[in-house]
Amino acid sequence: MARPGSALNFKVTACVAEHIGDRADQQDRVAILTSPHHPGTLMALLADGMGGRSGGRMASDQVLATAKNLFQELPDQGTTARDMLGQIASEAHAVIRLTALASEKEPHSTLVALLLQRDCAVWVHAGDSRLYYFRDGSLVHKTIDHSYGSQLDAEGKLVEGGPETERFKNILFSAIGIGHELRLDYGQAQELQPGDSFVLASDGLWAYFSEREIGAAAHRHPAREAAESLVRQARERARGYGDNLSVAIIKLEKPDPPADSGAG
Repeated sequence: MARPGSALNFKVTACVAEHIGDRADQQDRVAILTSPHHPGTLMALLADGMGGRSGGRMASDQVLATAKNLFQELPDQGTTARDMLGQIASEAHAVIRLTALASEKEPHSTLVALLLQRDCAVWVHAGDSRLYYFRDGSLVHKTIDHSYGSQLDAEGKLVEGGPETERFKNILFSAIGIGHELRLDYGQAQELQPGDSFVLASDGLWAYFSEREIGAAAHRHPAREAAESLVRQARERARGYGDNLSVAIIKLEKPDPPADSGAG
């Protein structure tokens, strides 16, 4: 990828990883998508399904299927990146709600999705799966969880280590398919440069790391090695009680030097 009209350019490397953890079923879905209808654009998407054994996987599958349909298969309708992300979220939400009514279940899923195009990134999230944006390993931005625990903490009403911490931290007030109003939060970053990285992570992974640890892993290692290292350490720290976990890592790196033409 190159920034038009500028000497600034970079290459993009990316990797996804997931692990079933110590659960009976895998309800996380994570993917890196490209599309012939959106040349030069990359989408990273992560969904953590909830709502029982089949319901949670159905919800996360629906999020991924909607993204593939709208991004990979449909021609560009001139929509903005934000509109595309919003459409994926709203359409997946509507389908999952219809399924919930028909099956008398309450399937729902978190969503964190990133669109990277030229030197601009746009993202959306619902729930407590996170997006981290780092520059040279230092945190630039982190999404705020849509959980009552996070809300109480922001209001100064949560005592660290108190009983409310465990009670409210995993109760979501927004998610794809949830039975009340869907809340979506958007963000964007412009003038991206080599050394920037994005990490999308489910709570089964980020719960075991500080922001500094995640940033250091993404900065110091190639995307695949960083993903493998984070998954391995999360499993070690879970000590046999880990949730499903998933992660996507997108790194912006200096382009390869031009090949020697061999002229002489």
